[in-house]
Amino acid sequence: MPKADKKTEVKYTKREVLKPRSKSSGLLLGGVKDIIGKDQRYWQLLRNKVEQLAKDYGYNRIDPPIIEKTILYEKGLGKNNEILDKIFSLTDNTGENISLRPAATFSLARALNDQRMENWIPPIKLYYIGPMFLYDQERGNNYRQFYQFGFELLASDQPVVDAQMILIAYNFYKDLEVATNVQINSIGCPTCRVEYRKTLIEHYRQKKNLLCPDCKESFNKNPLSIFRCQVEKCQELKEDVPQIIDHLCEECKNHFIRVLEYLDDLELPYILNPFLVRETDYGTKTVFELWPEESEKVKQPLAKGGRYDNLIKSLGGEATPACGFAIDMEQAIVKIKEVDLVVPEKESYDVFLAQLGEQARRKSLQLFEDLKEKGIKVAESFSQNGLKPQLETAKQLNVKFVLILGQKEVLDNTIMIRDMDGGMQEIIDYTKVALEVQKRLKKE
Repeated sequence: MPKADKKTEVKYTKREVLKPRSKSSGLLLGGVKDIIGKDQRYWQLLRNKVEQLAKDYGYNRIDPPIIEKTILYEKGLGKNNEILDKIFSLTDNTGENISLRPAATFSLARALNDQRMENWIPPIKLYYIGPMFLYDQERGNNYRQFYQFGFELLASDQPVVDAQMILIAYNFYKDLEVATNVQINSIGCPTCRVEYRKTLIEHYRQKKNLLCPDCKESFNKNPLSIFRCQVEKCQELKEDVPQIIDHLCEECKNHFIRVLEYLDDLELPYILNPFLVRETDYGTKTVFELWPEESEKVKQPLAKGGRYDNLIKSLGGEATPACGFAIDMEQAIVKIKEVDLVVPEKESYDVFLAQLGEQARRKSLQLFEDLKEKGIKVAESFSQNGLKPQLETAKQLNVKFVLILGQKEVLDNTIMIRDMDGGMQEIIDYTKVALEVQKRLKKE
């Protein structure tokens, strides 16, 4: 990838620069966004689901850096890969060419090489979650910065790994009440793929002039890219194309059959898609995607995954089988909004602690910590003055009880407890407040 013309200058493609989606201060960079307010509940829901899946299936978290040497992606993708033109790269003050990560898999593979993977006990099960960066208007959301999470399993070539990866992605959406269908194919290994490419080139040779300009350009370099083209005339030319599964070597064919058998055993429905391929050369054997069964808004797959047995070797490490998937979190949120999944808007609390006066406020600070340590879900608004606005906040939070500590209560070493449903109030001993609250909560 060529270096930027000036140090610290970001390299963009020739496409039109993205603009902010809505009216703003004019200071927000186009193609990025703030995640704030009610949207955070959806993001927190996804974070919680990812962490729970990691616990359920025994995956450990990895947080790779957001910036890497550009050469990492050149080695992983191959210097002629079109994705390189969509990566944000710059030259830093030392003259080093660096890039914002377009995906985390490259960083993960690099990290395992750096951390001496031979000292790890296989299989190695890792997951990640965080921002990625890519200038690609075809992704459907026009974001320069987008968020993904992914699960990766390394150091195992067993077909059961592929099947379980599909299951994890499928269960993620199933738990969110999103119906998906699994599309699956095998792209073989480098050996059988070379032979298939020859067959494909021969098949299209007489039809080359009918292809779109982009497909004509990539025809000799990577004829498989024709399968990804959405131009209508290129889609029509796929109808009688030879299928790659008929040209797999014996090992790749047996691997794919066993993956499908595991999916059958799980009663997990799937669709054989002979045109499902990858943009990269390091991909091998199983490739899969999850698509929504019906959707007016989601135009991209909800999950993408498969084997990449050649990636770590291409980065200078030992030949290491690997399999994984990634899910675009923005796409997932669009879908769960579309299916009207009920997501709690606010954290629920049992008790609200109200205070009146400086002495009561000081005493309330410690009381709040004491109640929290005893497992009571307590809310407060110490910055507010006056009882009325604090009670209004408690009402908005829908708490069961309000504890009121005023100047008189401080002097008497008591506290008032108010039932927000019935409106009943009672003065209790300050030293017994935690026990009294716990007792009343059990009765609810």
